[in-house]
Amino acid sequence: MSCTVAISNAPAFTPVTNSLLCRSASFSSSSPSSPSRKPSVRLTRFPSFTSSTLLLPQPSQLGSLLIQKPSSVPTTISVVVNSDECASSAVICTSPTTVLKRKRPARLDIPVVATDFGNFPASPSAAADFVEVEGDEYTVCCKRGRRGAMEDRYSALVNLQGNSKQGIFGVFDGHGGTKAAEFAAEHLNKNIVDELVRRNGEDVVEACKNGYLKTDSEFLSQEFQGGSCCLTALIRNGELVVSNAGDCRAVVSRDGIAEALTSDHKPSRKDEKDRIETSGGYVDCSNNVWRIQGSLAVSRGIGDQYLKQWVIAEPETTILELKPELEFLVLASDGLWDKVSNQEVVDTARPLCTDISAPQPLSASKKLIDLAVSRGSVDDMCVMIIQLQQFC
Repeated sequence: MSCTVAISNAPAFTPVTNSLLCRSASFSSSSPSSPSRKPSVRLTRFPSFTSSTLLLPQPSQLGSLLIQKPSSVPTTISVVVNSDECASSAVICTSPTTVLKRKRPARLDIPVVATDFGNFPASPSAAADFVEVEGDEYTVCCKRGRRGAMEDRYSALVNLQGNSKQGIFGVFDGHGGTKAAEFAAEHLNKNIVDELVRRNGEDVVEACKNGYLKTDSEFLSQEFQGGSCCLTALIRNGELVVSNAGDCRAVVSRDGIAEALTSDHKPSRKDEKDRIETSGGYVDCSNNVWRIQGSLAVSRGIGDQYLKQWVIAEPETTILELKPELEFLVLASDGLWDKVSNQEVVDTARPLCTDISAPQPLSASKKLIDLAVSRGSVDDMCVMIIQLQQFC
């Protein structure tokens, strides 16, 4: 059998001596009825060429291989193998050879582009460690933790149906990868609005529930791994409707008093623990963290297909009438709440959100993240502040 490799002299390649490169391979062999014609293999265009592809002789069986600078005519390497099975020793022809390697292109530094659906680069760089967005109705600030890729996401839809007094917002804390949080940020708020339209604006609690369940079903059909805690705030018809599945939390400032509008879905919660055990699962505690099946530390959210029997996507929903004493709403992932209490969040943010001529909610979001980090938070954090007076 023979093998011929054509080596290009194009300037995009530089000489190296350690590897033999080709891109594509074409194979041909003579028929068994023509024994005089040797089977041949012709390799061209430079992919990685290793001993697993063609069995080469040991160094003791070969003479020295002469490496020369590229000439104006491509040189070839012919390998003659004495077996149809390519299993015997080979002889390298004495044609001058040059082995070339493609130059690696320079690394691109792509900046972060923040949108209303909280998109982040797949591989966070220094530029992706901190993202901030400021609007008239809301601000959001996200910071990557020290555990790996940024898995928190957010979304914001304002001026719903052309009404400046309506909007829907969300914070999503992913686990086991970014896919679930990204999917929820793109689809959950839209699914809730679609459910409302289908019901002619009635039964908002059921609309939110079905929006969550539909998003979960759609994500599971994609067969992606991982899951996400979800928290949404819908403002319409003078009402604030907050839904959550997981341990993201919503806290409103009522004349300076913190009021939690959600309850964290953790396996340690008695009703959640009872529900899981009734459905055949178990909850245990390791290093002061309660987990389902010894694995997941939250009991609701979208995704988590391998635990779907116990990790449900059905949200809990709270409805408040918008009144002047409701100043601002904080939506945040657990990276903040694990280190800062509800009242501390309101006390820290309020001086920058109310009672001043020019509110600075973005500075308040940053200050809350800095406070959590100073207390040892290493988790991803996403903090959104919604100025409720904009919707009254």
